[in-house]
Amino acid sequence: MKDTLRQQFERLAMRLAELDATLADPTVASDMNRYRALTREHAEVDSLVQRFRRYEQRERDLAAARDMLGEPDMAEMAQEEIASAEADITRLHGELQAALLPRDPDDGRNAFLEIRAGTGGDESALFAADLLRMYLRHAERQGWRTEVMSESMSDLGGYKEVVLRIVGDDVYARLKFESGGHRVQRVPTTETQGRIHTSACTVAVMPEPDEAEEIQLNPAELRIDTFRASGAGGQHVNKTDSAIRVTHLPTGIVAECQDDRSQHRNKAKALAVLAARLREKDSSERAAKEAATRKGLIGSGDRSDRIRTYNFPQGRLTDHRINLTLYKLLAIMEGDLDDVLAALQAARAAEQLAELEGRGA
Repeated sequence: MKDTLRQQFERLAMRLAELDATLADPTVASDMNRYRALTREHAEVDSLVQRFRRYEQRERDLAAARDMLGEPDMAEMAQEEIASAEADITRLHGELQAALLPRDPDDGRNAFLEIRAGTGGDESALFAADLLRMYLRHAERQGWRTEVMSESMSDLGGYKEVVLRIVGDDVYARLKFESGGHRVQRVPTTETQGRIHTSACTVAVMPEPDEAEEIQLNPAELRIDTFRASGAGGQHVNKTDSAIRVTHLPTGIVAECQDDRSQHRNKAKALAVLAARLREKDSSERAAKEAATRKGLIGSGDRSDRIRTYNFPQGRLTDHRINLTLYKLLAIMEGDLDDVLAALQAARAAEQLAELEGRGA
């Protein structure tokens, strides 16, 4: 283990001693919020420090076993202990490194998933509908709840744009690498001569902001328009001006919702999507600055980044960021995204480990 990593764990051991002393103070329990935060931190730090102490113990065991190799009657037992200790050290080292990886504070949040048709006309809108179905099926597999926040249908039953809210454990952590350009190669249903067409959609995955953050939207910077809903939705749909469009004047970012009978609920949904889009704009700008100094494997999440190709004639999905190719496209389109998402998360973890080791070099 590099000295810099070892020093980080020694600092954590010192922090654990501080937390022990603080939690022993009877006055701390009088502030329940602080007490809960401290006990949560204590549990996390204690787990890491115990694992680090186990790592150190196995290092000592390994050194002792190597010393025993010179004794003929102990050599076989020493060899067994060396193999066992080396395996434990390798495993614990990996666990300790992973534990130090910075966690995105948004990872535990729910998410808004936005799909927009791009190049390819009607075929692109139909592919947007296929992507929506894929994500809905995956959410169902995970036990997540979903809600369509807004949608704009195309003439052939696809989507020009659709925004989905997904609620569940670590939704953003699992789906955040889906942001970017998704390209499809297939023979459209409208193609009479059997030619393969290429079209594209963009996907943006945005963490759902806290309610407190949504309230921070300055009303003076918002223009709120009401209009009559259009499209499918029942007999009530054209009788009241319940649809809401919210424009953030400084940026020109727009969000609208017309799916609910209630103008109040439509406004709340549109404001939530707008807040998420504004946060995404800020984070995308930060990611672009970071990308200028470091080219990440997973990319910046920018809509213009072409991240993936879905080739239907070959039954192939290719994620261009990590050179992943899977020949199980039909299963993936039915929501079986586990292999893709796990590979992306593993690639990001490896990238973070390289950065961590680079800082310690």
